[in-house]
Amino acid sequence: MRPPPTARAPRTTGTPVFTADFTSTAQWVAGRTWAYPGGGPINPGDDKLDHLVADPSYARTGTFRATRRHDGLWNAGLLTTEGSAEGFALRTGDVLTARVRLPVGTGAWPAIWTWRDGDQEIDVFEYHPDNPDLLELSNRVRGGHHYHRAPSIGPGRWIDLTVEFGPRSVVWWVNGERAHADRRGVGWRWRAYLIVNLSVCAGHYHPAPEEHVSELSYEVAGVHVYRR
Repeated sequence: MRPPPTARAPRTTGTPVFTADFTSTAQWVAGRTWAYPGGGPINPGDDKLDHLVADPSYARTGTFRATRRHDGLWNAGLLTTEGSAEGFALRTGDVLTARVRLPVGTGAWPAIWTWRDGDQEIDVFEYHPDNPDLLELSNRVRGGHHYHRAPSIGPGRWIDLTVEFGPRSVVWWVNGERAHADRRGVGWRWRAYLIVNLSVCAGHYHPAPEEHVSELSYEVAGVHVYRR
């Protein structure tokens, strides 16, 4: 029988192998990703109103923004390490930490996630303010999904996330407490690029933004990756 994952978050002392510098054009590519059809800029099949833009004011400050367009879509910020000069990729055994301030407005869809070659998606988190106390934590590599609820989660609140990408179990901690261990893992040869973005819901799975709202945002104060 596989031993249960530890309830404590893994130690993240020492120098990380990756520290997010959102201003770095060598580290991050803005406004396009092969996780969207054709590399973007739109992805309506995933119930998104996004129109990805490279404008640095939408992501490179650490505040990920989306603004309403006249055509019904929203200009939206996205950064990915895929295709960047440095080309950083997560791999099996890595531990990622992130500190984010959740959005307030209905329709906002923030996420930190991974992607490579049409797959390899692990969702560090997804959030929708219409479910104010709930984070979505997913392993789409080997099939696993978890809804984590906690009173510390809510619109406008800061949360600390830690994820260990284990070969046999991906484990999430939220605000220092273990939230989920999927007992599926990513396997021994997993590699994937990192994506940080703010999407906008089109209204099928979650409500679209209210008509009077013209801008949405959330903040990412830090992303680090540690490797053993």
